[in-house]
Amino acid sequence: MPSFMDIALDEARRAGERGEVPVGGVIVRAGEVLVSAGNRTSADRDPTAHAEIVVIRQAAALLGSERLDDCDLYVTLEPCAMCAGAIAFARIRRLYYGAADPKGGAVDNGVKFFTAPTCHHRPEVYGGLSEAEASVLLKNFFRERR
Repeated sequence: MPSFMDIALDEARRAGERGEVPVGGVIVRAGEVLVSAGNRTSADRDPTAHAEIVVIRQAAALLGSERLDDCDLYVTLEPCAMCAGAIAFARIRRLYYGAADPKGGAVDNGVKFFTAPTCHHRPEVYGGLSEAEASVLLKNFFRERR
């Protein structure tokens, strides 16, 4: 049985095959996958269609609530500031991420969004899950485009 991060990695691979930056996400509730998706910024012509935003929107619609306080998010890359904000507003309980993002990340790098005094909700954060595999997906994707 694949782990939740394995499912996110599969979504990242599919996103990469579509020409999207290979990032995938999964929202889990009570040990069950609610939704999973990869980046869709190019396909949707939407700069906000990061995997995290896509799955948060899908889960909120599925549950009929903007509050996902009993849900966990697994994502293959450290969330950016926009996604960290969405995670906080959705009240995600736990965030698990794969590869750190020293340039664009906003959780353990950059602005460290959840440590800001203006952040009203701080999920539990666990980084480094399947980090090597997530990093290789991203490195190969960008190497092929250079």
